Amino acid sequence: MNKLTFGELAVKILQESNQPLTVEEMWEYAVANSYDVMLGTKGKTPWRTMGAKMYVDLKDNPETPFIKIDTKPKKFFLKELQQNNVEVFENKPVVEEVKQKAHKNSLYSERDLHPFLSYFVYTYLNVYTKTIYHEKSFKRSFNQWLHPDIVGINFPIEEWESEVLDFGLIQGGQLSKLYSFELKKELDFTNIRQAFFQTVSNSTWANEGYLVTAKILNDDEFMTELKRLTTSFGIGIIKLNVEEPDASEILFPAKPKKDIDWETVNKLCKENPDFSKFIKRIRNDLNTKEIIREHYDKIYSSEQVSEKIKTF
Repeated sequence: MNKLTFGELAVKILQESNQPLTVEEMWEYAVANSYDVMLGTKGKTPWRTMGAKMYVDLKDNPETPFIKIDTKPKKFFLKELQQNNVEVFENKPVVEEVKQKAHKNSLYSERDLHPFLSYFVYTYLNVYTKTIYHEKSFKRSFNQWLHPDIVGINFPIEEWESEVLDFGLIQGGQLSKLYSFELKKELDFTNIRQAFFQTVSNSTWANEGYLVTAKILNDDEFMTELKRLTTSFGIGIIKLNVEEPDASEILFPAKPKKDIDWETVNKLCKENPDFSKFIKRIRNDLNTKEIIREHYDKIYSSEQVSEKIKTF
């Protein structure tokens, strides 16, 4: 029997159910009907993978069979069935919607974006994050661009056998990957150079460094400049979607570095207690071969993160 892709399975489920569904509801339908065994692969959170595939298809495929229903939580449906279910769609005035989004953008702070980033990188990159509070650092002017907003770690603990982890520790192998993230509410021509080089300054110590934003200028010249900077310095760009967290995306991936800048890591540990605790927790988790979830930022569900936009 030929295996289905996540996209093909999504189409099958929506055709049979003949109603808009969330990705969680789609997966429940698949399991109830034993369709989950028809997939070539599943992973630990297959419903998230299915949702990500549909978001990508909606964005990149002009012939996508899917449409997105603007409900809370977001649901998916099929274009071919849309006409028979007109009552499930809400037609909001475009001007009013733009005004509402602009108002929301003016109310939230950069720190309000932290749960959105933590959700995205944990769900799609398996990265555990920790917020670094700058106000806890020693006040020294030359350290202005030393601290990233969020740091992260990718462990192999849940993927590798215990014996392999032990052998890797004995051999001194690199068993984890460190991430660094600088967050900005928006990026455009007025702040891109300062924001980018701030990220270069405080994030190039890690295996991967990212500049993260919730709003980015939709301009060809600007995106060309952003790509040039990314290529030159290896800093990646993540676009957060505060309306639909699963629609967040890595616009430009960071250039991975094999070696960590340990001098900077040591300096960060001396200057900031949050970062020092973060490094100690990594060491302890690797030694015990068990990730203590409570040691890192709380990861909300997609629905919980979406609800946060209402409070802005």
